[in-house]
Amino acid sequence: MAEEPGRIGVFGGTFDPVHIGHLIIAEEFRYRLRLDRVLFLPARQPPHKTDREITPEAHRVAMLQLALAGNPSFTLSTVDLDRPGPSFTADSLEILHREYPASTLYFLMGEDSLRDLPTWHDPNRIARQAYLGVALRPDVTLDVEAVVRQVPEARGRIEMVSVPLIGISSQSIRQRVREGLPIRYQVPLQVERYIEQQGLYR
Repeated sequence: MAEEPGRIGVFGGTFDPVHIGHLIIAEEFRYRLRLDRVLFLPARQPPHKTDREITPEAHRVAMLQLALAGNPSFTLSTVDLDRPGPSFTADSLEILHREYPASTLYFLMGEDSLRDLPTWHDPNRIARQAYLGVALRPDVTLDVEAVVRQVPEARGRIEMVSVPLIGISSQSIRQRVREGLPIRYQVPLQVERYIEQQGLYR
């Protein structure tokens, strides 16, 4: 039986599509927080993204599998796709705790997500179940104490990680594909080929 990893990063998102920025930030988290593994959790229906049509999960999963291949520290988890309804983080972490009972979980997020955490579904349950690894860009300041006042379970459980400023987003990649512009070096080569072969984002 394989040994259970000690420290696991949980990296959620729509990954529509996964891009180089996701991978760079995940690797920075892995190194800075000394994570044994980073789980990539593609969301079925993110509660905050109900205003646009999301690419079918089979395509998003396939692109993630291509992007993560060759890095044993990066793993795909379909915990959010295996259940119906919105992908609430608190529920996802509870399932992962059952799957990895001896591991310490780190929920990985951007500073904008930490700022919005008090508005999330059951934020104190999120903070009880996982440390919060927060990517802090060099051009941003964040009032952590203001968040902790509203989510008291997060006190002492927030770890800030400085990350490089990466001007790539899934939205901009989708737009570039629609406009016939190149996306090479913004997504892994195999992902670029998959998008072209499947005719995605046109």
